[in-house]
Amino acid sequence: MTKKLEGAGLRGQVAGETSLSTVGQIEGLAYRGHKIELLAEKATFEEVAYLLLYDKLPNQEELNNYKALLRSQRDLPDSLKEVLQKIPATAHPMDVMRSGTSMLGNLEPEGNFSNQLDSINRMIATMPSIVTYWYKFSHEGLDIDLVNDEDSMAGHFLHILHGEKPSELHKKVMDVSLILYAEHEFNASTFTARVCASTMSDIHSCVVAAIGSLRGPLHGGANEKAMELIENWTSKEEAKSNIIEMLNNKEKIMGFGHAVYSVRDPRNAVIKEYAKQLSELADTDTLYQVAEEVEKVMADEKKMFANADFFHAPAYFYMGIPTKLFTPIFVMSRVSGWAAHCMEQRANNRIIRPSAEYIGVESSDWVEIADRP
Repeated sequence: MTKKLEGAGLRGQVAGETSLSTVGQIEGLAYRGHKIELLAEKATFEEVAYLLLYDKLPNQEELNNYKALLRSQRDLPDSLKEVLQKIPATAHPMDVMRSGTSMLGNLEPEGNFSNQLDSINRMIATMPSIVTYWYKFSHEGLDIDLVNDEDSMAGHFLHILHGEKPSELHKKVMDVSLILYAEHEFNASTFTARVCASTMSDIHSCVVAAIGSLRGPLHGGANEKAMELIENWTSKEEAKSNIIEMLNNKEKIMGFGHAVYSVRDPRNAVIKEYAKQLSELADTDTLYQVAEEVEKVMADEKKMFANADFFHAPAYFYMGIPTKLFTPIFVMSRVSGWAAHCMEQRANNRIIRPSAEYIGVESSDWVEIADRP
């Protein structure tokens, strides 16, 4: 006899075990026991990816070697570039990420699972290159060079996007963003990846499945929607009146509330502070002021808190990142978490196959085709 799982979307139900992260325990987030606030302050994304994949923080030599490995794998095969060149500018960037990852899996298949880390690190290294190469070619007609001497993924992405070395602050903010998005327990895309992994599928298929799940607006894309909302207002006063009107009309405000956190999203305070720093160096801080006002109104009127996505919007804006690339940045980071979960699933695998409660008709009579209405 199966037990019926109550609750919308299986929220609150335990669907497996993981040693990768804890979410929502005393409103916190930790990767392998390391608090997100401390990782954002002290670590680099490469250290966090290493922590998730190798179950330890790297020493200096290991970190140097890992960074060198990722740097050596940033360029794309010519045949993959040719595929990206054929994808139109009108395509959804998440579809580009999905197709690029799938093509990489065709060109460089994982094969035996003993090769999983090689394939995973190759994907981590190429994710920024895939979406940025397509964007620059389809939108600006540029066949960009993907090889540079940037020490980090954060620096590499900003460099190839803007065609010049980024500032130290921009590299730091992007690094922090990648850390904040790297892992988040059994969210929809991660669980999708684990379901795929549980069938013993290849690692590229697992990541493609996860990207497809993240593409949905109820999971990914909240930072893009937040940007589309706040960029229309030119003052705090205008933002306040419009948000109140939207609330009165029962409209959904993206970037607020969370499926797991009930009081606060610990990632929000981190990225909000960096968004503020960026705004103070910009020609105008209007966007940040608008975002802060929206956060205040939502807290006062609805007792809802901003999640990690909301202040990412102004942070990315101040770094000159096009809105349509916001969610692909999520992929660049989260592939490390997805892959670590796939490795964990494979190490102690049993196919994920839940039961369903049938709610259809109890019995149906057969009607010959000539007699059917």
